[in-house]
Amino acid sequence: MSDPDGIADLHPETLLVHGGTLRSPFGETSEALFLTSGYVYDSAAEAEARFKNEVEGYTYSRFANPTNTMFETRMALLEGAEAARSTATGMAAVSSALLGYLKAGDHVVAAKALFGACRFVIEEMLPRFGIASTLVDGRDLSAWQGAVRDNTRVLFCESPTNPTLELVDLAGVAGIAKSAGALLMVDNVFATPLQQKPLQLGADVVIYSATKHIDGQGRCLGGVVLSNKTFILDHLQNYLRQTGPSLSPFNAWVLLKGLETLPVRVERQTASAARIADFLAERPEVERVMYPGRADHPQRALAEKQMTAGGPLVAFHLRADKRATFCFMDALRVIKISNNLGDAKSLIAHPMTTTHQRLNDEAKAELGITPGTLRLSVGLEHPDDLISDLAQALSGTSAHR
Repeated sequence: MSDPDGIADLHPETLLVHGGTLRSPFGETSEALFLTSGYVYDSAAEAEARFKNEVEGYTYSRFANPTNTMFETRMALLEGAEAARSTATGMAAVSSALLGYLKAGDHVVAAKALFGACRFVIEEMLPRFGIASTLVDGRDLSAWQGAVRDNTRVLFCESPTNPTLELVDLAGVAGIAKSAGALLMVDNVFATPLQQKPLQLGADVVIYSATKHIDGQGRCLGGVVLSNKTFILDHLQNYLRQTGPSLSPFNAWVLLKGLETLPVRVERQTASAARIADFLAERPEVERVMYPGRADHPQRALAEKQMTAGGPLVAFHLRADKRATFCFMDALRVIKISNNLGDAKSLIAHPMTTTHQRLNDEAKAELGITPGTLRLSVGLEHPDDLISDLAQALSGTSAHR
């Protein structure tokens, strides 16, 4: 991604305010919103040249749009990627990255601990196109190595995982991918682009649901794929152009404004999440807390190696059945029940019955998802209010077991 202003070496906070800005002749301060489907040309010859990529310029907003370009450039600067392309949703980013690169006869190795829709793409959708897949315990490097075949072209994971916040050794898996001549694709949503840099750890492709912390205020959907220019131009761009999972320019503009406050929001959410994790760990109603920022996380050493902080999400198991867990959730006053995450509002989800409900009982058990498992996305409320809300809801949990 080009850096016309020469600011790539500045701090992330500065890049997220100024990076990638394209000003019209009016010299606007805020990024311009280009709500247009098409573009006009000074001549027929110019139109021909643009379509042949002989000259730079826009042709149709399904292919590219100036507002989208600003968002993509800013994300690439933040991630340290050569190039980026935006998509309509986070799942569009996942499926486009995979289908834009793979073909019939290829093989994918993926971690078992994935968001439900990602696991559907790997397990059920790819095989429809003749692309085989193998799921492994993402924590076990030997399992990754043992699953690689001659036709393996992609290794895919998320870290921390949804919903139990397990970690994958990204540098270790990247080494396995490189030895196999495959690409490592990482869904980096939970860590955010501020707290983990998969490309620096050896990953080839990084994927985000921009719906989450990048927007961060529950306003719109979006996704983004980041990689080197070869992957973006030779594999992803034509797929996006021909199949059309394009990001709305309006949503791109909203995401640009979200990026300006991303560091402030994530820092506050992470600090609150750490306090909440410590509080929950002391409660008798809580069987176990999973938070990468705590010393008792089973992969704490790996968290310190590849993450700069514990992140804005906390997972925990209640000592409760489904009925009592639902009663706890219903008793919350400030924290809202929602399957979304990364919002300014604190949101809690019951993975067994929502995000991972499609998995069979064996798969849920294998991932550590129980009737008492909850995923808390910590928002921007005062942490004392969140802790008080959790405390009053927990106090009634035992009565409903």
